[in-house]
Amino acid sequence: MRILVTGGCGFIGSNFIRYMLKKYDDYRIINLDKLTYAGNLENLKEFHQTTEIEAAGYQFIRGDICDASLVDRILAGSASHGPDSSQVEAIINFAAESHVDRSIEGPAVFFKTNILGTQVLLDAARKHNVKRYIQVSTDEVYGSLGKKGYFTETTPLAPNSPYSASKAGADLLVRSYYQTFCTPVVITRCSNNYGPYQFPEKLIPLMITNALADSSLPVYGDGLYTRDWVHTEDHSRAIDAVLHQGKDGQVYNIGGNCERTNLEVINTILEYLDKPETLIKFVSDRPGHDRRYAVDSSKITRELGWVPRYEFEEGMKITIKWYLDNKEWWEKIKNGEYLAYYKKMYGNR
Repeated sequence: MRILVTGGCGFIGSNFIRYMLKKYDDYRIINLDKLTYAGNLENLKEFHQTTEIEAAGYQFIRGDICDASLVDRILAGSASHGPDSSQVEAIINFAAESHVDRSIEGPAVFFKTNILGTQVLLDAARKHNVKRYIQVSTDEVYGSLGKKGYFTETTPLAPNSPYSASKAGADLLVRSYYQTFCTPVVITRCSNNYGPYQFPEKLIPLMITNALADSSLPVYGDGLYTRDWVHTEDHSRAIDAVLHQGKDGQVYNIGGNCERTNLEVINTILEYLDKPETLIKFVSDRPGHDRRYAVDSSKITRELGWVPRYEFEEGMKITIKWYLDNKEWWEKIKNGEYLAYYKKMYGNR
């Protein structure tokens, strides 16, 4: 199978590519990534340091999913090189602006990339008769839960941030292409991911790297915001199942059955690193902060046989060890532009 993965240099996309190339010797993946601040070629360094012939299953193309001409050439095979220039059979769209705080600071780029970029991909998928289009979405499109209950695939969309609104808009666009044009689409909505190569503005890598530097750990509000956590490898396995077994026009929730408050996550990190709780610094809350997310994953389990393999404590130990063993990777990131952004977001709260 020949697959176009968009946003493959980001956290979830790069882990998915690594998983797929390890599992399927005869698959070819084209990675289209714009390389914005969170897209990092080092996330797939082992492939980028290899010649095209040696890495026959992988090709990287730098570009924007909003560039309709480029996307068209990729799907036609004319933007590829090497031994296989056949037509793309599947598109998996990871490409997205994804950080809520950044969407509050500047919403416009979120709507351009997340909605207009999705429309470009869908039009190209129709033109080239792509057999499967997967829209990788988020549980944040459902809004906020109370203390009880779970999001199901039929829960009405009620986004509360510019980021989640842009993802909800993209989901509705994807649905409309199935209803109107019979485009073979599937939508996945996953809970919070964690694991290696996650950009250190997100909660878990931010807290790990700050704790290692004995810096303060900024915690929004009372720290009792609750999320369901799924290891990125489990997410990759779920998308793999959807790619091969999912039904056109369907939505599949993906969750880890690992609900934790932010404080519980942070205390797990501090305990593992033997750091004091005095590093925790409560800061003023962000606007529209959803209290709780939790998804019901029974549909993907029932229909496709997927279940998460990682318990949270086990997955966190592996994740923290990865950041301990790969300081060079995240130390390069936590300077320059990111440092200025970090000070802007947390310095005066």
